[in-house]
Amino acid sequence: MERGNLFIISAPSGAGKTTLCRRVLKKIPDLVFSISHTTRSPRAGEISGSDYYFVSSEEFDRLVCEGAFIEWARVHDHCYGTSRKEVLYRMEHGLDVLLDIDIQGAREVVSIFADAVTVFILPPSLSELEKRLIGRGTEDIAELQMRLDNARKELRAVEEYEFAVLNDDLDRAVTDFTGIVLAFRNRTVRTLQRPGLAEALQIG
Repeated sequence: MERGNLFIISAPSGAGKTTLCRRVLKKIPDLVFSISHTTRSPRAGEISGSDYYFVSSEEFDRLVCEGAFIEWARVHDHCYGTSRKEVLYRMEHGLDVLLDIDIQGAREVVSIFADAVTVFILPPSLSELEKRLIGRGTEDIAELQMRLDNARKELRAVEEYEFAVLNDDLDRAVTDFTGIVLAFRNRTVRTLQRPGLAEALQIG
């Protein structure tokens, strides 16, 4: 069985990566979302085990001590972590895994999975980003300002990523991101790993 790819997606808050990921996951078979653990409270409509695993600070600390996370970080006063067991299990069973993490986490994961595919989602402008965050209505003024300040710092890291997708039009951004996933699925080294193909074509 072919080992799955790992796709890392990062973006500042309000860039629209959650909506983008949901659309792409619906379009591409055998692409699955890695559900992170977090200590923050669920937002309206979020479901534990589907969007995140919502856990207490004590439970999160226990998992850290057990080495359960590939990476974990404190972001906007809340902790987030990526399950080592979940990611490895899915990849070993041939599924491509989509990992939604911040820049710090992406750096840690790339140090472990050197062949991970990194994608950064860009908003059209900082003013548009601010408008989206205000429209979301989930942060108070202080938290909103903190997210905007962090966004300015995060945007400077875009050059660390292999791909950058501009999310000024959601449909086009979905098409662009889908193209990245499909292109990596059809790399020569991966295609020739399909059972019996090299023999059938008398290659090698």
